[in-house]
Amino acid sequence: MEEALKQFKNGNSEIIKVVLFGPESTGKSSIAKALAHHFDTSYVEEFSRIYAEKKANQNQELTKVDVMPIAIGQMQLENEQVKKVNELLICDTDLLETQVYSQYYYDGFCPELIEKYAKTNSYDLYFLTYIDTVWEADGIRDRPHNRLELFKRFEQALIATGKPYVIVKGNFEQRLETCILHVAKLLKQNH
Repeated sequence: MEEALKQFKNGNSEIIKVVLFGPESTGKSSIAKALAHHFDTSYVEEFSRIYAEKKANQNQELTKVDVMPIAIGQMQLENEQVKKVNELLICDTDLLETQVYSQYYYDGFCPELIEKYAKTNSYDLYFLTYIDTVWEADGIRDRPHNRLELFKRFEQALIATGKPYVIVKGNFEQRLETCILHVAKLLKQNH
């Protein structure tokens, strides 16, 4: 199980990885897709959404038993996509996000292996999405009134683990422009 949470290196340590990170309904998936399109690269989908939709379609709720399969699924998607890129991978979430949500929903519970790899898996930059967007119900999202609390938890997780991050605010175009600027800087530094 431990191997399933490790990042695949693909023999290329030059690949830049950025993560869209933060509370629900803050534009992470839209920005991830737009960034990937702008830089003509791949992005990693949010596995927890895929997983939660399947459970919802079976009239089942997520429980703490689902945390490990979600984490493994997320890393499988990332490790598949990293094989397909030459220099940039956009990740719509990561194990640290899984950890924050697990601890939030399940009274502090998160499997130790997820915590270990949430800390040790490496990304060049996190885009922490602020809550200045309209919350949109979609059948999976369920905490419209807890977004500020969640934002603070996400930021605290980044600080506690020493992960580099930029807070992304404003409308979609402003958020995307901020992300493009920072990714372009990373790419320039990489050459």
